[in-house]
Amino acid sequence: MSLVTTESLKTELEIFDIPYQDDSVLDKMVEQCICNRLQAQEILHEWVAYSATKQGVKLTTDTLEQFEHEVLNKRIKSRKTSRKEEAASRMRDISMIDDLIKAEEEEEDLLDSYSTPAKGSQKRPLTTPERPHSKRTAALMASPSILLSPASFSPNATPSQKYSQRGGKGEVVATFGAVQGTRWVGRKDPGAGVQVEILEGPEDSLNSSYKYMFQRLRDVRNVLTEKIEELGEGLRTHFSIEEFSPVSLPAQDSITVLGQICCDSNGKLNAQSVLLEAGPEQGGQQVPVDLSELKEYSLFPGQVVVMEGMNTTGRKLVASKFYEAVPLPFYSSDMKMETDEEPLNVLVACGPYAPSDSLTFDPLVDLINVIVRDRPDVCLLLGPFVDSKHEQIEKAQVTETFENIFTRCIESIVDGTRSVGCQLVFVPSQRDIHHHFIYPQPPFSLPHPSKEQTQRVTLVPDPCTLLIDGVTIGLTSTDILIHMGAEEISCGTGSDKFSRILKHMLTQRSYYPLYPPADEVNMDYEKFQSFGQMPLTPDILVVPSEMRYFVKDVVGCVCVNPGRLTKGQVGGTYGRLLIQRSPQSEDGKRVSPCLTAQVVKI
Repeated sequence: MSLVTTESLKTELEIFDIPYQDDSVLDKMVEQCICNRLQAQEILHEWVAYSATKQGVKLTTDTLEQFEHEVLNKRIKSRKTSRKEEAASRMRDISMIDDLIKAEEEEEDLLDSYSTPAKGSQKRPLTTPERPHSKRTAALMASPSILLSPASFSPNATPSQKYSQRGGKGEVVATFGAVQGTRWVGRKDPGAGVQVEILEGPEDSLNSSYKYMFQRLRDVRNVLTEKIEELGEGLRTHFSIEEFSPVSLPAQDSITVLGQICCDSNGKLNAQSVLLEAGPEQGGQQVPVDLSELKEYSLFPGQVVVMEGMNTTGRKLVASKFYEAVPLPFYSSDMKMETDEEPLNVLVACGPYAPSDSLTFDPLVDLINVIVRDRPDVCLLLGPFVDSKHEQIEKAQVTETFENIFTRCIESIVDGTRSVGCQLVFVPSQRDIHHHFIYPQPPFSLPHPSKEQTQRVTLVPDPCTLLIDGVTIGLTSTDILIHMGAEEISCGTGSDKFSRILKHMLTQRSYYPLYPPADEVNMDYEKFQSFGQMPLTPDILVVPSEMRYFVKDVVGCVCVNPGRLTKGQVGGTYGRLLIQRSPQSEDGKRVSPCLTAQVVKI
């Protein structure tokens, strides 16, 4: 499935000669395509059919909301029904195959009963991956081995024409802070003296692979219960709440309850399907929630909340007040700051590092040239490096192992930036086909690291919190914006969806607060409890996404979506940050670092 971009949607709209309000319409349509797994052509066909039934309807963000409610949500329901039928059919096929195998074994046992001891059993020898027996397998093993090409990763590795013909190279598309007159150049001696470390420390961080797929349901339940109790205690202390009442206990007076938001079915959460599930200390029951009296709210499955309201029958809570969670404090350091300290220059980029129609890694080469030109102190490079969604990888058209491709990428980056000497931080992605497909994700490993790689390269897990020269940076390569954006509901908040999601991450104190997680996220909850939580509120939160790039301040934390380095067959964006630490105030209180940021087209 190819990636839908605003450019592809523009092309389709021009074909159908459909006018649209502004670029926000294209962004909304991209979001709908990603959430509903539609191609640009498919969503245009659906819109044309829908608009034909609505005379005079124009393509705006408001009409797209109505279109999503009336058309796209119904597609999801029908798709789920067809999946159930397909699964049932598959189970019937498996049952028939089992019956055939059983019948064949009975026939062979019957033949064995008539055989002589000298002749031996008539059963076929056991076929295993170590002892292949079929003619097809034997033919494959006899075929000559495929030669690996040292010059390219693919036999037809031709440069992407669309990428080479892209426009707007180096164009600044988003800014934050005082950018006028800013020199985007690192220190005189980049990388020298810059300390990059995981905030939790090596003994408490996820620094190696681990065994997974041994998770028990009660272990998941225990993790979720501890999360409810921990956040509930923070809310109780902050809002001076005496105690929490059981959610299903009938009461004629207003009560205050603690619980986790969930949906009453397997569908998408809406205002009529909200349930509040309490922890064991409050009875462990679920109760439907009536939100009609709340003037504003923003909810998603897995969110820990405190609500005040009436529950006269014990069967429904009519919420009248909603308590928002509070974020953790920021990092404070006793490290003294030099009066003439130069600002820290940080470059942030997220894969894929190759266009979808070629494995020549031209965008990665261009990024290396940017690093050599700007000489940043630290480069934060997030996966995927070997993208499992790449067309040639999906079609098995590569001639090298995925591990070799990754190793060559790392070596190219280290060697290409040797003259700069900057620190390089590599973050894995669940789309990296050669790496562990689990969350939290352990860091990459280099088989035989050179001395330079040991000095300049830092391999970190996903997610993680870094401490760089007294500034904390939270990182995750998992697209939490899309995952939570598809599930979150809101009313009367007055803020945009991205700001609400980012605020939820900071107040829920988690890099992935959604429960249950998206289908593509394989969560290990015991490791998630240890390595997926925020130890504090970071100064900067990096959340790359397929959604539109941005830089914004959310409850004092600067949140950056640098976009992806490639968008399908065309170039994408990267981010750059200039961070100036601020000295403590006279009363000893922490002062937030001064940050200037830009998102730039590659």
